[in-house]
Amino acid sequence: MRILLAPMEGVVDAVMRDLLCAIGGIDICVTEFIRINDQLLPDKVFYKRCPELLNNSLTKSSNTPVRVQLLGGKPQVIAENAASVASLGASAIDLNFGCPAKTVNKSKGGAVLLKEPETLYQIIKAVRDAVPKDQPVSAKIRLGFDDTSLVLENVDAITQAGADLLTVHARTKADGYRPPAYWEWIAKIKEVTDIPIIANGEIWNADDAKLCQQRSGCENLMIGRGALAMPNLAQTIKNNHAPMSWQETKELLVSY
Repeated sequence: MRILLAPMEGVVDAVMRDLLCAIGGIDICVTEFIRINDQLLPDKVFYKRCPELLNNSLTKSSNTPVRVQLLGGKPQVIAENAASVASLGASAIDLNFGCPAKTVNKSKGGAVLLKEPETLYQIIKAVRDAVPKDQPVSAKIRLGFDDTSLVLENVDAITQAGADLLTVHARTKADGYRPPAYWEWIAKIKEVTDIPIIANGEIWNADDAKLCQQRSGCENLMIGRGALAMPNLAQTIKNNHAPMSWQETKELLVSY
């Protein structure tokens, strides 16, 4: 089993990534998204969002690989930025098609692109062509924008474009973060693609993780808010560790 740490905007910066990975159980991190508009960003922007680039794209304390996530709706511009950050040594490039924020969606970024399977294809294809073959290109999606009517078409577009990995947050944009997560949809997605799938959404404890695996058919998981609530969530899932108490969590934060 592999466990990934989700790219939570404004929360999971390099310090938080390092802290959570040092506790153990996390195999891959993804940075907060870097928004791509109309231009090639200077290297300093990538180093600011992902200082791990200066450490072979690994966290300092645990040497956990870190993927750089990009967000935007213009294939060629995103591809140029992906090539740039790849040249800086990014372990992989992740593409954000799941952010539900209105300000992001209004500027044609994040989950709003789930309305446009062809645009998904064009973005991923452009990035895959621009990045060396040994650097994976992954994507993160929701089940859709208003509903799930396009989810299988979107997954097919992502597959045909050459993505190496796909993380599925098992809710639509309209669902937001309201429970439940519809993990059974991920099982349907697995039937139409041969690329590895990561299940994400509403994993707060080890029991949730097991239920998610059963319903989604996915062994590999991405955890997000649950890891903030319980810093050793990955260890409870993988190695049956007891959940950290609030007192242990406070001591960890003070000492780090």
